[in-house]
Amino acid sequence: MLQLGDGLTLFSAVFIVILLGTRSAVWSTVLTVSLYLFLVMFRFPQVPTSRSRQVLRPGSRVAASGVSAVAHRGGGHDAPENTIAAIRAASENGATGVELDLEFTADGVPILMHDETVDRTTNGSGPLSKLLFSELHKLDAAAKHRHSDRFRGEKVPALQEAVEECIKHQLTIYFDVKGHPDESSAALKDLFRKYPVLYNTSIVCSFEPKVIYRMRQSDPDVVTALTHRPWSLSHFGDGKPRFSSSWKHHWMQVLDVFLDWAHHHLLWNLCGVSAFLVQKNFISQDYVQYWADRGVEVVAWTVNTAVEKEYYQQLLKINYITDSLIEDCEPHY
Repeated sequence: MLQLGDGLTLFSAVFIVILLGTRSAVWSTVLTVSLYLFLVMFRFPQVPTSRSRQVLRPGSRVAASGVSAVAHRGGGHDAPENTIAAIRAASENGATGVELDLEFTADGVPILMHDETVDRTTNGSGPLSKLLFSELHKLDAAAKHRHSDRFRGEKVPALQEAVEECIKHQLTIYFDVKGHPDESSAALKDLFRKYPVLYNTSIVCSFEPKVIYRMRQSDPDVVTALTHRPWSLSHFGDGKPRFSSSWKHHWMQVLDVFLDWAHHHLLWNLCGVSAFLVQKNFISQDYVQYWADRGVEVVAWTVNTAVEKEYYQQLLKINYITDSLIEDCEPHY
């Protein structure tokens, strides 16, 4: 099958540049028709609404409003992030589901880890790409956590171990895939085959459209979502500019506009996603309705205060991802 994932965003940007740059009605029509044909030929349809709602709006462990509270990285404020302890704590604290980050060791073992290095969360150092799973498993995943004494010796788990723990506790899983589209789709495909319950209890999410497209190519029955934060190319999560160079900063802002357009008008349709995970500051009632009209659910991240949780749960009535199920805290970006 044609591998289109790597060029999805580039295609969108090029299309916009050409369309904006031409004054010919004929050429504008030709380009628009070309885009339509591209979508018809290569898009993946959304999975049936009944199944996507089963994943996003499960009948158990949800609030009276039907909203799911999803523990970010397993609930990294309450227990060491992306660990079995975090999954258990999330279940005990009333989470509907957990968001877990997928990464790989040097010997190709899929594991839970947010960063490309182990420095921030463990007592080790260096990139994951240089560590074997046997070496990684010797590290203390609780070493840098605020409750390190309580969770001392907690290990970085293999993906399969974490999935089995989630199934045991009947938790919905949000697989957050940062990259490695081929490896990730293959690993997840194997998991879905081994544990068919995942088709109705999990969703694969990513900032990278090529990851989601490759996942749909690998297994079109998997429920998927795109993750998005406007201005992510030009700014960090805390709002600080990524680049000190003025021209580079402005160029990235231009690309951010293209990327935002592509997510809202092309990529979601091409990938056939069922949900759109968006940074909380950009969500409103109109925004939720925009996606509802397209059969797509909005999920907010990262929602950490009681006031915010009430707003998303009672007014917007959408699922939210949080660092803590029990107290207010600062968000992880």
